[in-house]
Amino acid sequence: MRGRLVIAVGALTMALTSGVAWGAQDDGGQATGSHRTKPPVSHKHPRAHEGVPGYQRVTLPNANVPNFQRRTVHCPPGKKVLGGGAEARGDTAILVGSFPTDDGTGWIGLGRQTATDNVGISVFVICANV
Repeated sequence: MRGRLVIAVGALTMALTSGVAWGAQDDGGQATGSHRTKPPVSHKHPRAHEGVPGYQRVTLPNANVPNFQRRTVHCPPGKKVLGGGAEARGDTAILVGSFPTDDGTGWIGLGRQTATDNVGISVFVICANV
């Protein structure tokens, strides 16, 4: 216990000592800290209270399809994919793939079952104006 107290007091002393710059990594991989001379780069993220412009979740409800058949859900026109996912349903269901479409406007899900020739697949996509 005494060793931990000494380490904690030492760390506090260093933090309170003037001239000590603590570093972190910014998005560009450059070291930053209290010696920074220019403001951080803005990535034009919306403010927390504004949300993501045009945020929308679109779901393709569960349906049985033949094993390995792709099910695709698309964003509304003018919106792009932020993320998505899929679920395989059934006693022996396995999700084989869950990924965005090549053009970035939808999400694909596919799966299989080991005991039958069909599988339940549901897919969702998160879209926004980007």
